[in-house]
Amino acid sequence: MDLEQLKADIQAYATEIGIQKIGFTTADPFLFLKERLEIAEKEDVLTGFEHPVLEERVYPDRIFNEPKSIIAIALSYPSKLKMSPVSRKEARRGVFARASWGIDYHTILREKLALLEAFIKERVPDAVMKSMVDTGELSDVAVAERAGIGARGKNTLLITKEYGSWVYLGEMITNLAFPPDEPIGDLCGDCNQCVKACPTGSLLGEGKMNPKICLSYLTQTKDFLEEEYREVLHNRLYGCDTCQVVCPYNRGKDFHFHEAMEPDPELVRPELKPLLKISNREFKEKFGDMAGSWRGKKPIQRNAIIVLARYKDKTAIEPLIDCLTNDPRPVIRGTSAWALAKIGGEKAEQAIHKALTVEEEEEVLMELENAKKIIETK
Repeated sequence: MDLEQLKADIQAYATEIGIQKIGFTTADPFLFLKERLEIAEKEDVLTGFEHPVLEERVYPDRIFNEPKSIIAIALSYPSKLKMSPVSRKEARRGVFARASWGIDYHTILREKLALLEAFIKERVPDAVMKSMVDTGELSDVAVAERAGIGARGKNTLLITKEYGSWVYLGEMITNLAFPPDEPIGDLCGDCNQCVKACPTGSLLGEGKMNPKICLSYLTQTKDFLEEEYREVLHNRLYGCDTCQVVCPYNRGKDFHFHEAMEPDPELVRPELKPLLKISNREFKEKFGDMAGSWRGKKPIQRNAIIVLARYKDKTAIEPLIDCLTNDPRPVIRGTSAWALAKIGGEKAEQAIHKALTVEEEEEVLMELENAKKIIETK
């Protein structure tokens, strides 16, 4: 079998079906990643969103019988809205990070990988393949970097020369021994802009980070958000793009290759107040196709409350009082108390004092006491 020719055919087909970049690498273990993961495990900075078995992330032969190659793909996604709705004084808006624009990218990349699998299978019926996107065992960035698609930046994301870091990644393990591509080497050099710009200091330099304090992670958590991170949430409802926005490789990069990735401006920059009362059904109908909906409505609602507090939106006082008084979830009640104190005003203060007399949940009572202190120091 001429695997060099098959590789060329796959590359041509990948272009035909709208894959921006494709690379090939060996199925050798990712030993450098093992050391990095062991340190992260020891320092307790893994988020819990990662695949839990370290060995399976490092050794492809733990998850695939006799792997010979890994094919990596990258799809470019948009970085700018064509028509961005304006956040107005009485109709404030939050934002979803670009990785949640359009249809969930997991779906889009899986479809592309399925097409590649079918293309290979048609030519090599005995070929065996296993594809994954983001939630699989392997590290998408580690595979793509070794396959020559791009280089891991100091923000830990893959940077490509053509599309910057505005790319989604996926990979396929196979029993076919394709000729591997060469890694392209470091692209960051002395640049440290992402590290300096990180709102929480989660980027530590030299490609290291503490993901547990990254806003992309924190916006997806379901518990109370620590107050120091509430203060830097700005207008984020899901994810954070700061380290990408400041990256020189992303300057002027905005590609619209995939219709499914085109965002609905009203969904990715939604008004905040309606989010406070949205039902589960409405949330699924409205946001269910987006990657940013995977954790459900609770984190989005909590974040919306925090953003309203940052705006000091007095028109949000009534719906926030309703959340404080009637919402069954402690996180929403407690965060609403904090927001009301931040916004201030007689009605907000009265609601906080009243809630202190009836609230029974300890964490919410702590938030109410903190809210009382915020009021007293104004």
